[in-house]
Amino acid sequence: MSISSMTGFARAEGQKDSRSWTWEVKSGNAKGLDVRCRVPGGFERLEHPARQRVKERFRRGNVTLALSISSSQGESGYRVNQVVLGEMLATLPEIIKRVPDAGPPSADGLLALKGVIEPVEDDFGDEDREALDGDILADLDSALESLAAMRGDEGSKLSSVLNQRLDDIDRLCGEAEKLAETQPQAIHEKLKAQVQALLDDMPALSEERLAQETALLVSKADLREELDRLMAHLEAARGLMTADGGVGRKLDFLCQEFNREANTLCSKSQDIELTRIGLDLKATIEQFREQVQNIE
Repeated sequence: MSISSMTGFARAEGQKDSRSWTWEVKSGNAKGLDVRCRVPGGFERLEHPARQRVKERFRRGNVTLALSISSSQGESGYRVNQVVLGEMLATLPEIIKRVPDAGPPSADGLLALKGVIEPVEDDFGDEDREALDGDILADLDSALESLAAMRGDEGSKLSSVLNQRLDDIDRLCGEAEKLAETQPQAIHEKLKAQVQALLDDMPALSEERLAQETALLVSKADLREELDRLMAHLEAARGLMTADGGVGRKLDFLCQEFNREANTLCSKSQDIELTRIGLDLKATIEQFREQVQNIE
């Protein structure tokens, strides 16, 4: 199974009798799954099943659902809810007591209150309403399938980029391993030159003592452990690239581990070329991490 990105857009339209509707679905990057749903007044009942459909298909992403519905009938589609308006007006005396400076309410202010204006629904029976809801949600399913396909296509393109970055990390680790093998001799020669410069007028340091000091420095500068961990993280990352389900968070965690080992490699380096490789490694890991932020 290929990886998926978190960005995409899809649209689906439908019609039944005098009603027509449009779903627009878009998604972007997010740490978790954040679903936002906008439906017209009178269709709030669709919000919960719509959210559930998103949660069944996706694990990460900021997903926004927008439903618009229109009717071909010519009569007005809205009315004043007299019950709600009456409840609002009944609270005015109490509000005026608490806020003496408050002016009288305006008509447009009252009509702007939530619930005062409501849509006029067609005179559907329960079976007709359920059938309409089913058709609308079926088109949402089509939109979500298109969104998943778009996220999958973009994920496939990202996958090739990520695999290239992993290949670069593998190559740099190989170069670092070859140079690391020469570090003990380089440390020995460097230490010997430094000691000679300090003790020109004193007896030369014995080879045995020089070997002891060299061994101490070599143990501190040994990169075998860091390189082994880098290769282990590399193998884990390659496995995640072909794993089922959302792997974005796991890859992000591996990026942190990659960075930790690369930093240690640079700090232990006793060679300019090895330091350069370490810096290139850090830059490549950062490029890998930037792309991982788009993965579900």
